[in-house]
Amino acid sequence: MGRGPGVAAALFYGAVAALVLLGVRDVLFLYEENQCSMTYMYEYPEYLKIKLPKKISRRFPAYELYLYGEGNYAEENKNLILTGIPVLFLPGNAGSYKQVRSLGSIALRKAEDIDFKYHFNFFTVNFNEELVALYGGSLQRQTRFVHECIKVILKLYKDQEFAPSSVAIVGHSMGGLVARALPTLKNFKPEFINLLITQATPHVAPVMPLDKYLTDFYTAVNNHWILKAQDVRNLTTLSVAGGFRDYQVRSGLAFLPRLSQHSRALFVVSSAVPRTWASTDHLSIVWCKELILATIRAFFDLIDETTKQITEDPKKRMLVLNHHFVRHPAKFFEEDPETLTELKGTLIWMKIKSSKWTYTVYNESDGKYFVFPLSNHRKTYSHVHCQNSILDTSSWIYGCLNSSSSMCLEGFDLSWKAELLPTVKIVTLKLQEYPSLSDLVVYVPAINGNKFTVDCEFFKEDSRRVQLPVTHLFSFGLSSSKIVLNSTGLIYNVQLQHFGQIYQAFKIYIESHCQPHKGRKMSVYRLHVPWSHEDSITVSKVPSFTEISAKLHIAQPENDSTVAVLNIYSSSDCQYEVTIKTSFSQVLGQVIRFHGVSLPVYVISNMLLAYGGQLSALISTGHCLDFVPALTRAAKPYKVDPFVNVVKFLLGPSGLPKDSKLMTPRRAFVAILLVFVSCTTCGAFAILIIYLHYMFKVIKLHSNVRIEQNVLNMDPKHSKETSDNSNKETVKNCDSAETITKAAAAASPTTNTAIDNVVNSLKIHITIINLLTWIVLLSLPSLIYWFKNLRYNVRLDPDPCRTMAIILVSTLGILMNSSTTKVKSSKLSKIAAQLPLPLSVAVVAFGPMHLYRVPYFVICSLLLHVLCCIL
Repeated sequence: MGRGPGVAAALFYGAVAALVLLGVRDVLFLYEENQCSMTYMYEYPEYLKIKLPKKISRRFPAYELYLYGEGNYAEENKNLILTGIPVLFLPGNAGSYKQVRSLGSIALRKAEDIDFKYHFNFFTVNFNEELVALYGGSLQRQTRFVHECIKVILKLYKDQEFAPSSVAIVGHSMGGLVARALPTLKNFKPEFINLLITQATPHVAPVMPLDKYLTDFYTAVNNHWILKAQDVRNLTTLSVAGGFRDYQVRSGLAFLPRLSQHSRALFVVSSAVPRTWASTDHLSIVWCKELILATIRAFFDLIDETTKQITEDPKKRMLVLNHHFVRHPAKFFEEDPETLTELKGTLIWMKIKSSKWTYTVYNESDGKYFVFPLSNHRKTYSHVHCQNSILDTSSWIYGCLNSSSSMCLEGFDLSWKAELLPTVKIVTLKLQEYPSLSDLVVYVPAINGNKFTVDCEFFKEDSRRVQLPVTHLFSFGLSSSKIVLNSTGLIYNVQLQHFGQIYQAFKIYIESHCQPHKGRKMSVYRLHVPWSHEDSITVSKVPSFTEISAKLHIAQPENDSTVAVLNIYSSSDCQYEVTIKTSFSQVLGQVIRFHGVSLPVYVISNMLLAYGGQLSALISTGHCLDFVPALTRAAKPYKVDPFVNVVKFLLGPSGLPKDSKLMTPRRAFVAILLVFVSCTTCGAFAILIIYLHYMFKVIKLHSNVRIEQNVLNMDPKHSKETSDNSNKETVKNCDSAETITKAAAAASPTTNTAIDNVVNSLKIHITIINLLTWIVLLSLPSLIYWFKNLRYNVRLDPDPCRTMAIILVSTLGILMNSSTTKVKSSKLSKIAAQLPLPLSVAVVAFGPMHLYRVPYFVICSLLLHVLCCIL
């Protein structure tokens, strides 16, 4: 009968663990294949070290500045007589300065193609591959060094004819955040940078808030951009996220909202970037050829022909970035394009009166114009849609004001309204918005040996818009929503009703039924999210069965009434069956993706509850439970979760208790020594030493328990009368401390008391060791950072763990020799047993956003335990 609750608890926690593992599996393994091409260097990459002033070198001995080059270009720049446009690359967490080579090499090839009319000089910073995502103590130092580098770079150009006054910055991961921190420096001049492109940078919050320096840095940067927006009013910022392949930095963290005072910030996911259309992982985003090409094209279009530097016009900068990263019309960028164009009257002109039209040609010696009169169509249809299979940058669709007979001598170039997709360029026009146009003209150029297809159709918007309600979260994929489209047109918009939360995830199945024939065009499916540039595009053959994952990086804003849409660019003679189901595994993946960082918080919270349960059992029964049974009995989430939302509205717990400086004489020397180690080297190092010392004491205590067990089993006075009971208990809990206690029941009172003390102490210490293990893990990043940079500085400064180490060393010095007898008789024992519950609530309430505070809540409980040993 006693096994029931334990088995049920084991099943419950096993089920929870299984769900967590399914979510982790979805995040880490179940994503699209890497569709990026590798970037290769044409010549051997070289990195010319820039000699910095001695004052800077002494202040930042671990950091360096380099200039990237290849072949003759590298040789020509050895004397640092530079005439290009400066761009500074900042690597991220554990990143290498050599990651600049993809940008630098492609920019060099582009400059060669235009005979070096313009070219860029790519600089890069060596941050010694510091782990700044785990330890925030060096972020401010990196920011100050970048500031000095910018001043050094600009001085290299001071005698040039077109000397730059600013530096463009490309920052990968945390490098992008360091760039955003530059305006927070007192002596920084805002005009030093006018363009910032960040790659997979977590702008909103740290991935894991492991120390106060990290969270304080984020707070300072984001507050400065909001409260002192005038400092960045001339800075244009583009944040590119990697999509679902990047499981290190989820794309929602890279969101950079437009500031209220200006609109010079842009956020896109790489899967939505034209001519890229691919998700990138955290490292491939710096070498993904398709994305790097888009970036370099944007850089060259940003050049002002007068100054031969990046334009100072913020409006033009945003136009260029939108052109290359948001909506590409399959045209070369022009700031003020000539919309009125003269059409060639010498070509063949053909009038088309039908509402649907397709023209396919393999060889066309002369160009042709096809004219669609709009007067008749305006009464029946609301929109016109055209598709073109040639993906070049030529103009191909025009609007006429007044046509003479069947010709149009001048037309408005509507090609700028088009949009480039992977296999086709499209344009959809609302006729009501062009009341002055009399005709639509489609131009078909001369084709030499290539197949060319152009399609146009007039349609009513309502006939091409259908609604598909998504399935409920808890349908677990057992139910589905389905629609059938008997396609008679080229485009359908399937509105996904009630899809706007990040915890929603679906599988969309599209089955196309068509008559297969050679040369049939591909179908293009686009999941369009109107409140964020995070679209994903899938290209599929027809007929086919296609599976698309539908999940969000950013939830729908409360004041946004738009609807997520599945655009189907179809064939007019196909039937499409669209089915949507909840994907439970992807729902779990979304939970892990957005809340996985809170997992240690809940584990520690449950351990604190188990710790309180052990103390309660010790007071009420005189015996302490084993860790696992205590965890099963006391670690109940319903005790914590109802209070969390309430606590978040309060000011929070009172201040953390200070070090009570309670230390036994035997441990005084060790404690003082470890405090000295913490102050002169690294607090996490002192924590690791005291942890290992405590672990040794627990192992030794466990050994003593086993010795006592063997002595009891060998004692002839007690072996016979306790054999039956011992065997029964051993079956239930083999080699457990409970067996030892029952085996000692027939011993003398003195022996019985001694064994009770040993067993109870062991159980308490095992729980404390489990809690300490998490403290060590949470302090490990700063330890790794300190050890890696030991050759530069023995003392970690600033040190996020120093205060915690001093308190912990003093506390554990007492606890490792404490006796449960004093705890049972203490006046504070009841408080000590009840305190873990509110502390557990505090851990869950504050831990997810301030993970570095969690150890202090554990220390609070340990300090009260120390007081129970004294009072």
